[in-house]
Amino acid sequence: MADALSVIPASVLRNLSDKLYEKRKNAALEVEGIVKQLALSGDHEKISAVIKLLAKEFTYSPQANHRKGGLIGLAAATVGLTSEAAQHLEQIVPPVLNSLSDQDSRVRYYACEALYNIAKVVRGDLIIFFNQIFDALCKLSADSDANVQSAAHLLDRLVKDIVTESDQFSIEEFIPLLRERMNVLNPYVRQFLVGWITVLDSVPDIDMLGFLPDFLDGLFNMLSDSSPEIRQQADSALSEFLQEIKNSPSVDYGRMAEILVQRAASPDEFTRLTAITWINEFVKLGGDQLVPYYADILGAILPCISDKEEKIRVVARETNEELRSIKSDPAETFDVGAILYIARRQLDSEWEATRIEALHWISTLLDRHRAEVLCFLNDIFDTLLKALSDSSDEVVLLVLDIHACIARDPQHFHQLIVFLVHNFRVDHSLLERRGALIIRRLCVLLDAERVYRELSTILEGEADLDFACIMVQALNLILLTSSELSVLRELLKQSLVNAAGKDLFVSLYASWCHSPMAILSLCLLAQAYQHASAVIQSLVEEDINVKFLVQLDKLIRLLETPIFAYLRLQLLEPGRYIWLLKALYGLLMLLPQQSAAFKILRTRLKTVPSHSFNGDQLKRASSGNPCSQILHYSGSQITEDGNLRQDNGNLQNGINFASRLQQFVQMQRQHRMLEKSQEQSIARSSSTLSKEGPEAEESRGPQTSNSNLPPSRSSRRGLG
Repeated sequence: MADALSVIPASVLRNLSDKLYEKRKNAALEVEGIVKQLALSGDHEKISAVIKLLAKEFTYSPQANHRKGGLIGLAAATVGLTSEAAQHLEQIVPPVLNSLSDQDSRVRYYACEALYNIAKVVRGDLIIFFNQIFDALCKLSADSDANVQSAAHLLDRLVKDIVTESDQFSIEEFIPLLRERMNVLNPYVRQFLVGWITVLDSVPDIDMLGFLPDFLDGLFNMLSDSSPEIRQQADSALSEFLQEIKNSPSVDYGRMAEILVQRAASPDEFTRLTAITWINEFVKLGGDQLVPYYADILGAILPCISDKEEKIRVVARETNEELRSIKSDPAETFDVGAILYIARRQLDSEWEATRIEALHWISTLLDRHRAEVLCFLNDIFDTLLKALSDSSDEVVLLVLDIHACIARDPQHFHQLIVFLVHNFRVDHSLLERRGALIIRRLCVLLDAERVYRELSTILEGEADLDFACIMVQALNLILLTSSELSVLRELLKQSLVNAAGKDLFVSLYASWCHSPMAILSLCLLAQAYQHASAVIQSLVEEDINVKFLVQLDKLIRLLETPIFAYLRLQLLEPGRYIWLLKALYGLLMLLPQQSAAFKILRTRLKTVPSHSFNGDQLKRASSGNPCSQILHYSGSQITEDGNLRQDNGNLQNGINFASRLQQFVQMQRQHRMLEKSQEQSIARSSSTLSKEGPEAEESRGPQTSNSNLPPSRSSRRGLG
């Protein structure tokens, strides 16, 4: 310190801390001259003492004017040192850097000015302080004082020039600092950062592309900035990097893919579009590098397929097709389970297009990696069944295609049908809304006979009799009306003459017993008219209720459709198909006379030609009623195909109809017992509620005689 005081006159030191800028400037010029003389004489010890004095007594002084004088003095000393300044930078630069964050804006301004002058002298030697300078400039770019900002901007330009021409700049040491600053939201700082990224990327010797994953997320974050200028600068920088990626033989796609996946879900539209565009290029360029990230990429693409912005939808669809066209081996880190998880999760999307593409992916995986997909079947099966309730028909059809593909194996086929019946049982609305579509599609994909046989086997042992009845009625209606089941109907028509038809008839009969109308439909379809008549005769009072009449109404109307055209044509030969007439008249007698179905069937039966009966038949007729021509037949029997033979109606083509009838009667008895049990339960509940009511005692009147009671429930239903 004493050496410095002996070198610098007291008047110079006094003027250096003066409040007037001109006096400080003149004092600094004198300091410059003194240091220059010392440098020429090689007295670096005294030079160090002068610098130490300026730093300690001035730049770290609590007085603002002293700090200003110290800064201008250090800059002057550096100018005086010229080429020898580098060896004293460790003393000169730290006090100046410290002043860049001074609370006084004028001090910060002079610090920028001083560092600018120092940098002009030492140029590349300043690189060792680059990170500290960059950090300070980053803060000054958002300074509250416009003059400080302007001074910092000039200093920033000079530092950029120094860095671009220096061969000592370490990008490895700089990147952590850049990465830390990229999350700043201040618009001035963001402009500053993008500016540096662009400058460094333009330097051939600096590999910014190799470190792109470290600051890529920050650039994407700037795409949603409120300032159009910042968005444009960030987009320009990203476009430049994307072009470099296309031209570079070696790129770390993996780390960047993780960032892009997150940004593809950004609420900002422009950010999503840019991210999905990058993903599109990565899928085309990345190849095997992206295999471990396929699931994540798919998770980003599928939601974008349903984006509200058309540009995003177009790019997302293109990327999806590109990704699906890549064929990878599970042995090569291709994670089938991860992709299935993403597809399953997207099946819950509110957007139909996304759900459809998710199903396409499951279908694609089944085609290419069936064994691996089946390993995860338990994870996706419930979701696929749930998707059958989807509001979109296209989604349901795709789900059924996948189920059919899975069900090619017998054990999976049985599992599918069991789960399907279970879903129908717990969700009756699914059966009502989608039942026909699901069953018909499965019949096309998996063979109608196989599907119906399996359904019948399951329903035969169904514990919930009400559900079994509803399900059988639904299956019966599909069987009678769907064009997809025409082959099955033709096979059933041959039940009495064909072994395959007989086996199918017997297979369906067991479960069709749950519904009288389903059995009658099956018998009419199989041309087992005598058995149909026997079924009608077996019905008791409790069977003929409102539900029965509704189903009967449907059957009568179906008899007028083209499907039963063969049956109506058989009415042209009543003498040959006498049991058909008896069955139809039996149905007529069950219908209320004022119902539309009664009128339809009666009109049809009036058209039956009476001249087809022979003389013996007419003699046996007790009246002009065509029905009587049938009811008095006994002794010999006319079979369904018109051949006359002795009574063997209980056994035709190996079908034991007597046993089948007993099976039907027994099943209907179970249904009646269940219904009575339900009625009794309801009655007990009602009785309990009435006793607990506050007016129970008042409402209890004298007992009435049985003659005043209303008709029983069963009687009213019978009158139906």
